[in-house]
Amino acid sequence: MWTRMRFTIWRPLATAAVTLLAAALLTPVAAHGAPRESRPVYSYENAVREAVWVDTGLDADGDGRTDRVAVDIVRPREPAAQGRKVPVIMDASPYYSCCGRGNESQRKTYDAEGRVVGMPLFYDNYFVPRGYAFVGVDLAGTNRSDGCEDVGGRGEVQSAKAVVDWLNGRAKGYTSRTGATTAEASWTNGRTGMIGKSWDGTIANAVAATGVRGLRTIVPIAAISSWYDYYFARGAPLYDSGPDALADYVSSPDARAGCTAVQRRLVDEAPRTGDRTPLWTERDYVKNAHRVKASVFLVHGMQDLNVRTKHLGQWWDALAKNGVHRKIWLSQTGHVDPFDFRRAAWVDTLHRWFDHELLGYDNGIDREPMADVERHPDQWVTSASWPPRGTQTTTLRPAAGDRPGAGTLGLRGSTGAAAFTDDPQRDERDWAAQIDTPTPDKAGFVTGALTRDLRLSGSSKVTVTATPSTATAHLSAVLVDLGPDTIRDYAAGGEGITTLADRTCWGVSTAGDSACFKETKAATLDVGATVVSRGWADLGTSADPGRGVPLTPGRAYTITLDLAATDHVVPSGHRLALIVAGTDKDLIDPPADRPTLTLDLARTSARVPVVGGAKAFAAATAGSPAADATHRAPHAAPPAGTGAPRSAFRIP
Repeated sequence: MWTRMRFTIWRPLATAAVTLLAAALLTPVAAHGAPRESRPVYSYENAVREAVWVDTGLDADGDGRTDRVAVDIVRPREPAAQGRKVPVIMDASPYYSCCGRGNESQRKTYDAEGRVVGMPLFYDNYFVPRGYAFVGVDLAGTNRSDGCEDVGGRGEVQSAKAVVDWLNGRAKGYTSRTGATTAEASWTNGRTGMIGKSWDGTIANAVAATGVRGLRTIVPIAAISSWYDYYFARGAPLYDSGPDALADYVSSPDARAGCTAVQRRLVDEAPRTGDRTPLWTERDYVKNAHRVKASVFLVHGMQDLNVRTKHLGQWWDALAKNGVHRKIWLSQTGHVDPFDFRRAAWVDTLHRWFDHELLGYDNGIDREPMADVERHPDQWVTSASWPPRGTQTTTLRPAAGDRPGAGTLGLRGSTGAAAFTDDPQRDERDWAAQIDTPTPDKAGFVTGALTRDLRLSGSSKVTVTATPSTATAHLSAVLVDLGPDTIRDYAAGGEGITTLADRTCWGVSTAGDSACFKETKAATLDVGATVVSRGWADLGTSADPGRGVPLTPGRAYTITLDLAATDHVVPSGHRLALIVAGTDKDLIDPPADRPTLTLDLARTSARVPVVGGAKAFAAATAGSPAADATHRAPHAAPPAGTGAPRSAFRIP
């Protein structure tokens, strides 16, 4: 009801304007009433290309004047000449000069007058001829913008929000970085959609969480929803660096020289202990999901080990709680843009999404299934809602088997214990490969072979009661599908894609800005097991998730680990495993000690989102033999994914 009302409010005006435009240009849709699709009727070669510097109202670099952020604009010339206004697609990024965007690492290029010639990605080439303006914003402290890069903080978010305000007549813009000549966005109706992958998508989340008026939709791709969760998993460090290194990586030379105070705060207030500080609270957008007025089309790779899917799970759930209109794509890839794993379908879907959200076209996309999920490489299914209706949190309980460390998993709990010793040289691939063999580095619990398919959809939690032998301890919890499959090779360099030499074109090219991009194909791998979901924690945060303390050896602690969101079908004949262990090599950093941890099985459980709930789980495991020495499934080959070492420094 809310969504329908939202479009009813302004669709008649938008439809009337576009109908007049369509009639004036004699497009084919004019004879059939209101248009359902924007057409490439405007000249891209003659598009207006201009730069504006928007005043953020902040002076982060302390130079005595408010900071201005650079806004590069490509917009169709014809509508403005005829007095018509256009909506805006906006990508705010720190990467336009330092690192580039997209699979081919494209950067902005400029002419002698400082006007953008080459804009990364296909958005301008494709959408400007269809009646949209494209705006590429250099975030504060990057490329041609003033200010300081504070990695998701107030300054960075304000530098993008100020542009939305300027597009809606609420902020000042200038024709140069230091001059006094003002620039107004008289050519736009202010309706803005933000899009971007990784850090760019993160800023879209952050700006939406301010509730800024005029932002109608966001399309966050592999985006962060809370910066704490990018660097830590309940106190366990995911990377050996902090936001200060990231800020230094993307900042312009001027910002590096003038932003030492901001850099110092990124060091001092983001301790590597994993404690939550006010710096992290400022960068948590989930807590402000109730302010989001924009619709959200979210895309994420379920095997993204850079921006892990906890980000999408907690953001999606918070948006749902607050009634936000949503759509989602979930791929089998790692950290990959949908333009590079499902190109034709992506461009078509994005086109219809923006037409609906920004032009008000009644093209039916709001009545299509909410979710597209990649079940196998290049094989997609849809769900009317996500998680699907009938999904229920189902509590699975581990039980001791006939051999130490190789137990069973089911609906009934048991008493007993299981112990393992942290081995920082072992990872989830090693644990899964030896699931049926007692090893000292993990405790594994397995169902029998399923007699029916079992679908898991959403976010899981694993509660563990463990007694450590040392003062520090890290925990990993992993859900694994044990059985043969062909998956995208998300651990390889392409994270599930292979880049080809041939190019396809998506929009109109000019001499300085090609709309043609290298094609890709799925990079696949045959595996004997697939990691479905994972989560980590520092046991020292058991009493307070925001602060770790030394452990008392020999004392039992209870902690809950958040596992990443997923949508996965464990097929009939496969088995589902829960593994609890210590350091997951290359995915979390090890603790100071190498503890032995003893699990209290009666107080350990996994709450898993099962489509059909406990009844479906019981049906899928009914009649299957227990995972014991007599009936266990054939030994599984290791899953792909985390065997290759990660780089020492990742960027989102």
